[in-house]
Amino acid sequence: MMNKVQAEDSKNLGNLEFIDWEQFRNRAFLITGATGLIGTNLVNAIAYNSISKGLNIKLVLPVRNTELAEEEFSWLNADIVRYKLGEALEIEDAVDYIVHLASPTASKYFIANPADTMRDNINGYISLLEWARIHPVEKFIGMSTMEVYGFPTRGHMVSEGELGAFETMNARNSYPIAKLACEALCNGYWMQYGIPAVILRATQTFGPGVRYDDGRVFAQFMRCAIEEKNIVLKTYGETERSYLYTADAVSAILVALEKGVPGEAYSVANPCTYCSIKDMAQIVAAEICKKDIKVVYEISEDCAKLGYAETLFMDLDVSKMKKLGWEPKTGLIEMYRRMIEGLEEGYV
Repeated sequence: MMNKVQAEDSKNLGNLEFIDWEQFRNRAFLITGATGLIGTNLVNAIAYNSISKGLNIKLVLPVRNTELAEEEFSWLNADIVRYKLGEALEIEDAVDYIVHLASPTASKYFIANPADTMRDNINGYISLLEWARIHPVEKFIGMSTMEVYGFPTRGHMVSEGELGAFETMNARNSYPIAKLACEALCNGYWMQYGIPAVILRATQTFGPGVRYDDGRVFAQFMRCAIEEKNIVLKTYGETERSYLYTADAVSAILVALEKGVPGEAYSVANPCTYCSIKDMAQIVAAEICKKDIKVVYEISEDCAKLGYAETLFMDLDVSKMKKLGWEPKTGLIEMYRRMIEGLEEGYV
């Protein structure tokens, strides 16, 4: 099921001037992580436009929880296959595109399960790349993260060639280290086997489809706005970064499928959303909540134990992605409004 805002986003994606939907006619997509935030919006957009434009697109969705996927996508005709990340992919039908989105995403999980974080990410990529080696595809999209850039200097705009170094004895770093290994695997399979793999390094993404109990900071702020409660910060909120709307993440994937260069990585973010966590909290309090709420501070002595990453300044240069024709469309305030509308307006 998709909510009304996702349906509107899917329609809008169908009208974007920089996406050539006709190229996907009679094509097949294999999408992992289909029940995740970006995955659900991607599947919904592809299915919606396949139906509305008569494109006859086939969707193959390997998922861990088939019951959840069947409920989520009950309105469309998709091949839903039970699959655990890292296992051999038991699918024989040919596909044209692979979009690999499945991955752990919670900081607390990385800290509690660093070995699983690395194993699931790396083995997941090996499984899919091996499948693509035997079953040739036109494009393989791997979703990475802005965290691979480490801890840039404040005021510096980071380009794709500026990867960070990480302390291996810090369990929280299991995630960016694993993603770096996965990127190297993609490049290795491109160089050695000709698998046309493209990496997208996305910033934190949100919009309709975010679950109410999501633990990430943007969702905590959303709940405060809906429940009309003060926003309580456990840090001084000094981290600065850009954000990305779900539909803009979907459009980036679709553009990369057509124009992304194998063996290349692209940063994906909306530069217009760049702000500190403190600034975002104040924006939500002032612009999103229907009643007055405040931003208050209850500083924790050990933020690392709460799952918070170190303070960072992640100003991503997205000019490389924009050269492919991609443009983000949705700003921060609208991202919040549409995320909340998606929760409140129900399903179509």
